Amino acid sequence: MSAFLYSLISVLIVSAMSLVGVVAIFFRDKSLQNVLVYFVSFSAGALFGDVFIHLLPEAAENGFDLQVSLYVIGGILTFFVIEKFIHWRHCHVPTSVSHPHPVALMNLVGDSVHNFIDGLVIGASYMVSIPVGIATTLAVVLHEIPQEIGDFGILLYGGFSKKKAMFFNFVTALTAVLGAVVVFLVGTVNSNLTLFLVPFTAGAFIYIAGSDLIPELHKECGLKKAFFQFIFFVFGIGIMMLLLLLE
Repeated sequence: MSAFLYSLISVLIVSAMSLVGVVAIFFRDKSLQNVLVYFVSFSAGALFGDVFIHLLPEAAENGFDLQVSLYVIGGILTFFVIEKFIHWRHCHVPTSVSHPHPVALMNLVGDSVHNFIDGLVIGASYMVSIPVGIATTLAVVLHEIPQEIGDFGILLYGGFSKKKAMFFNFVTALTAVLGAVVVFLVGTVNSNLTLFLVPFTAGAFIYIAGSDLIPELHKECGLKKAFFQFIFFVFGIGIMMLLLLLE
């Protein structure tokens, strides 16, 4: 029971990281609008960094076989279908606060899966021991801060209001609680579940970053903007590399 309570508190702390976007409230809308594209660039770099520095190496711990490849492709294909459905529902409606851009909706779906995995990992670590659980929680928190900053920026860029962006970012973060509960309900993490979810999420992130975020960056022209987009893109990758060293 104590391990479950520790796990529940930990995933709530991790979920609270999604509220990091509260700092955006203190910025004027016009000033915020000017930098949102750089949030998108940062998030694209962070997603690619997360895939190739964290998720794929974890998925390939026992070898990068055909099964891992198919799960990655499965993630890409699934999010292709999801985006087709979103575009079909939104194709004739302009982006606005009441009708957000599909890139924002895609990011919410991908982030939900990712946070669910975080909950699985945290719950399983507390079943090993309390100290291991605390260490794992700290690693996840460090990982989530830059991720949530990028996610919040994408929601604003996609047409969400500040309050709506914070609300939905927090709701998707709560899937971590669901992940932790699932672990304790089944007694342990089913190895087949994690073997599937990690590369599947990698595929989802590859699709979102490559098919949704990168094209958004190309809509902004000018040498100065392109330069800062590149800097923030590399910064997103660099943060993920730094987190690897800290872990």
